[in-house]
Amino acid sequence: MTWQELATRVRHLALGLADLGVRPGQRVSLLITPGVDLTTALFACLRLGAVAVLADQGLGLRGMSRALRGAGPQWLIGVDRALTGARLLGWPGRRVATGHTTPRHRALGARTGLADLIARGAGIEQHGGTLPAEPDPEDDAAILFTSGSTGPAKGVTYTHRRLAAMRDALATTYDLGPGSAFVVGFAPFALIGTALGSAAITPDMDVVAPATLTAAALADAVAASDATAVFTSPAALTNVLRTAADLTETHRSALAGVELFLSAGAPIAPELLAQVGRIMPNASAHTPYGMTEVLPLTDIDLTGLHAAAEDEAAGVTGAGGGSCVGHPVPGALARIIPLDDDGAATGDATTAPGITGEVLVTAAHLKRTYDQLWATQAAGADHAGWHRTGDVGHLDARGRLWIEGRLAHIIRTAGGVVTPVAIEHAAQQIRGVQRAAAVGVGPAGTQHVVVVLETDPQIDRHAGAAPALATPGLTRVVRQAVRARCGLTVAAVLRVPELPTDVRHNAKVDRARLAQWAERALAGGRIQAP
Repeated sequence: MTWQELATRVRHLALGLADLGVRPGQRVSLLITPGVDLTTALFACLRLGAVAVLADQGLGLRGMSRALRGAGPQWLIGVDRALTGARLLGWPGRRVATGHTTPRHRALGARTGLADLIARGAGIEQHGGTLPAEPDPEDDAAILFTSGSTGPAKGVTYTHRRLAAMRDALATTYDLGPGSAFVVGFAPFALIGTALGSAAITPDMDVVAPATLTAAALADAVAASDATAVFTSPAALTNVLRTAADLTETHRSALAGVELFLSAGAPIAPELLAQVGRIMPNASAHTPYGMTEVLPLTDIDLTGLHAAAEDEAAGVTGAGGGSCVGHPVPGALARIIPLDDDGAATGDATTAPGITGEVLVTAAHLKRTYDQLWATQAAGADHAGWHRTGDVGHLDARGRLWIEGRLAHIIRTAGGVVTPVAIEHAAQQIRGVQRAAAVGVGPAGTQHVVVVLETDPQIDRHAGAAPALATPGLTRVVRQAVRARCGLTVAAVLRVPELPTDVRHNAKVDRARLAQWAERALAGGRIQAP
C-alpha cells in the first residue's frame, strides 16, 4: 500500500469513526493482527484523539482479559477471533469488525465493520465533512502493555509527545526514516515503520509467536521490498539460524543486502548475535535494551560487545558480571540505586562504576504513567521524572550499562546478595548447554544457588527427557565453571527439556516459576515438569 492510499484510508476511517460516535479521549481496543487494517485503525484513532489500547495475543488469553478489563475501553475493533473472545469472555467495548459487516459479525455483537466505516467516511468527505481539531501533544495517545514476564501485564500510558519522542529516538539511533524499509519479525515493532515514514514489511509468520519466523520467510520478505533493515527477537533469530540450511542462493543474495539488524525484547548472547553474519554478512548487528515503559534505552552492536568483553578481561572497573547492553541512546540517562544487605534498592542514585543496584532511567520517551495502577506508579516514580525499572545492574568506567537480572530474582545467600545473569553466562559457555537459569532455593538470607539447564539434543543424549537432576559429570562441570567465573558454589544442577519463558518474546526465562519448582524438586519425591 502506498503512503497516499494509507493516508486516504486513515482519513476516511477517522471520519467514519467520528460519525459512529468515537470521541477524543475515549479508549479503543485494537485486536487486529499486524497489517494494513491495524495500521489504518491505529493512526485513525491517533488522528481523532482517541486512545488506542494495544493488548496483543502475546499476553495469552488470561493476560489479555485482565488487560482489557483493566483498561476499560469504550470501543473494541477486532478480527473474528477477537470478537468471539469478546463475546465469550465479556471484554468491554462496543464492537466493530474488520472488513465488511456480515451476519456472523452481527451475531457476535459488531455494529459495523472497518470497510463500512471507511466507505462512510469517504461519503462524509465528499459532502464537505471535516475532522475535529488535532489532539494536543500532552493528550493520551495509547496504552501499551508490558510482557507480563514478571507478573500481570501492566498498562503503560503514552502521550502523543512521548510517542513522537520514541519514534525520534529510534530514528536518531538507527538512522531510520523516509526512504528506508525494514522487515518486522517482532510484533511491537510492526507499527514503528509507519511512524518513522519507512516502509514496513511483515514476513510470513505468526508475529505473536516469534519463533515461527524461518530463514526462508525472512529472505522472501527482504527480497520483496529490498529492505535494508531487519527487526526480530532472540527467539525469532534462533529459529532463523536453525533453518538457515533451507536458504537458496537467491535467498542469500537478498539477505546480503541487509545493512542493519536489530534483536530486541530479551537479552541475547553475543555468540548468537555473531552468527547473524553467516546469513546477513553485511549487516551491522545491534541489540537495544529497554522496556515497554521506555524503549529504546541503551544500544550496543557486536563490535561494542567484543570491546566490552576485552575490557572485562583487562579488569576495567565495572566491566563484567552481567550482560552489557551498551551506552544510553541520545536523550536517555541511567543511574543505579545501590542494594542494601537484604537486596533492596535503598541507596542514593549514582553513576559510579561497579556498584550493583536497581537501574533508574529517564528519557523524553518515558511513559507518562501506569494505567489505573496508582501504587505501582508511585513506587516506580519516587525519583521525580525518573523510572525504577526493576532491573538490577551496574555501570562500568566507560559509562556502559550491564544488566545482572531482575530485582525480584535476586538470590539472598548467607554470604550476601547474588544476581543470576553472570552465573547463567558461566553455565551457557559449557558445550551442549543451550540456556541456563540461576535461582535461589531456601529461606531468604540462607538461600542456595541452583542452576537449571536446557541442553542441546544434538550434543546431550539426555536432552528432551523428563526433568531430572543433571548427570554427575555435567553437575561437576557447571560447578567448576561458576566457581571460576563468579566465585560461587552451586548447590544443585537440574535439567529440563525446555525452560519456561514468557509468551510474547519466547525468550525471557521465568526464574520465579523455576525457583518454586526447583525447591519442590529438591525436597524429595518425583520431579515433575516446571
